[in-house]
Amino acid sequence: MLSAEDFALLDAIRETGSLSQAAVRLGKAPSTISYAARQLEERFDALLFDRRRYRLQLTPAGELLVQEAARLMQDLSRLTQRVQQVANGWESRLWIVTDELLEFDTLLPVIREFDTLNSGVPLRMTHEVLKGVWEVLLEGRADLVIGATNEPPSIPTLRWFQLGVMDWVFAVSPKHPLAKASEPIERAVVMQHRAIVVADSSRVTEGRTYGVSGGQPVLAVPTMRAKILAQRDGLGVGWLPRHRVGSLLSSGALVEKQMADPREPNILYVGWRGDHEGRALQWWLEQLKQSHLANRLVQGSDQFY
Repeated sequence: MLSAEDFALLDAIRETGSLSQAAVRLGKAPSTISYAARQLEERFDALLFDRRRYRLQLTPAGELLVQEAARLMQDLSRLTQRVQQVANGWESRLWIVTDELLEFDTLLPVIREFDTLNSGVPLRMTHEVLKGVWEVLLEGRADLVIGATNEPPSIPTLRWFQLGVMDWVFAVSPKHPLAKASEPIERAVVMQHRAIVVADSSRVTEGRTYGVSGGQPVLAVPTMRAKILAQRDGLGVGWLPRHRVGSLLSSGALVEKQMADPREPNILYVGWRGDHEGRALQWWLEQLKQSHLANRLVQGSDQFY
């Protein structure tokens, strides 16, 4: 493996094109630099320096060695940094999974604030739906889940707290037949129309849906945004997070309907594994316990983009 001195030698020769100038840059005698260059060639059993011209140049093999050495030095530097951060209680990475109900832009200020810590911990942010949120903790595919809607399952070392409460509204397009239906609307009437649902991302257990009766036609879509768009366009009906469709209700793009069987608000949870509590996770938990952040995450924005 190349040492830092070897890499410095190669880089100095490439930049100066002269053994004597490389020696000046490195603060060593020219004879020492010449000897080190030949030793390097013997070690790799390859011609690394083209000495046929006035200006010393690296051969293609020498160029490759310099490029790969630079990459290895960067990798070594990053590895050293990661080892030091883990030794100081920081994680090598923090994987955060949010329920698809939450709007990602509400987390941007928190991410910016986390960056100011200069912890060196890279973040990975993904989302899941319904049972799939808790499942990532069960399978060790996440360190922290935010906004899980189902009650916490039985997972060894699982810890959790309530983030907040999310209200729902049954809303349809003004061009949908239910827009003019008399209220309160009975479940039997809703069953005659296609429901739009966000597909459960669970990979282990059978997926779950809310507000759908047996035998009702269903269109499963990948995200809550897709569900809102589908209902706005009159492709089906269903319950929507009130905070995410406020502007559509105000503009008339969606019409709220009173139901005979109202949907209860959902409690949203934060969950993590208690046996993996590094400094980054602890910081995020402290932020999520603050009421102003919890309210922002749950209430989001009433503007639909």
